[in-house]
Amino acid sequence: MFVVIFGRPGCPYCVRAKNLAEKLKGEVADFDYRYVDIIAEGISKADLSKSVGKEVETVPQIFIDENQLAVALISKH
Repeated sequence: MFVVIFGRPGCPYCVRAKNLAEKLKGEVADFDYRYVDIIAEGISKADLSKSVGKEVETVPQIFIDENQLAVALISKH
């Protein structure tokens, strides 16, 4: 399983998602992830929206094996 997390500095949910991914990487054999800092990479909301195929209002945007995950799942844990 490969996860891509798009986030930004100062976003508590982005930090939480990244920390969870790091934990899973150490515990699950077939798990890996990439964290993309949209500010450092120069990715705008418009750029991210094009990739997602719909309007992006918030981060983190999380993709598991290229499928988008609802952010609400992360914020409830």
